[in-house]
Amino acid sequence: MSQGDERGYGSDPGGRTEDAYSTLGGTRQTRTRLPGGDEGDGYGRRPARNSRSLIMVVGVVVLLVAAIAFANRSGSGGEAEGPAAGKEPPAAGAGPTAATGTKPVQGRNGTIASGFAHDEQGAQSAAANYAVALGSAEMFDKRKRDVILDAIIAPSSVARFRTTLDTAYSAGFFANVGLNENGTTPDGFTFISRTTPVGTKVTKTSNDRASVEVWCTGLIGLAGEGSTKPVTDGWFTISMELEWINGDWKAVTHSQKDGPAPVGGDTRASSADEIADAVNGFGGFTYAR
Repeated sequence: MSQGDERGYGSDPGGRTEDAYSTLGGTRQTRTRLPGGDEGDGYGRRPARNSRSLIMVVGVVVLLVAAIAFANRSGSGGEAEGPAAGKEPPAAGAGPTAATGTKPVQGRNGTIASGFAHDEQGAQSAAANYAVALGSAEMFDKRKRDVILDAIIAPSSVARFRTTLDTAYSAGFFANVGLNENGTTPDGFTFISRTTPVGTKVTKTSNDRASVEVWCTGLIGLAGEGSTKPVTDGWFTISMELEWINGDWKAVTHSQKDGPAPVGGDTRASSADEIADAVNGFGGFTYAR
């Protein structure tokens, strides 16, 4: 069962106590602009180092479960590869997500960012934020789930989403992920469900409609000594059809498939306490540009 399926929104539509820093999920979360620009240090990324042969370094940042693969071909002693002087570089199929140059969204609908731009980048930003909300631990609480759906789903689709998810989040499903039958977390444990977008792309667009895919990695499980459902990570791609309604993007459909998944790294798995401390201490991101 994929991580999306465990959450109950695999191929069917569907998707914290707020503090001063909260934008999603109730922990201290940080606003970030989706990756843009080509300056490597601008987002804390370090360039890959050359070696004697082709190497791929896969660093899995366990605490945030954001896997970034760096691949760099060793230099041969000649000039660095690149476009010839005075010539335009060849067009790329997909490049880094560029900043718009405008201010990030400032609005919030409950704890979820809102007020996205009426363009392709605004649709991508909305889809990334909505993927985070639909993959959060709050979706396991009926009251919080309804609030999330009202905030991000098109009014014409809310009832359908709610019915599907109310059925999916059943007592049997809760037991499968280690929760009590009513969806609460057993004493002494920390329940973790978090989705982190890695990239987005628009596959279809019109004036008031956009189809967006969001490549994600995520965490789900119970952290704590003796957990029979330890926290695991997964990779999946979420597809959403968005509609421009009353000045913002809203999700009309939602589906999910596994992958693409990178080769796992050799980083030592952290203890249950380390994972719980990381999730409680590190807030997630909102994705606005």
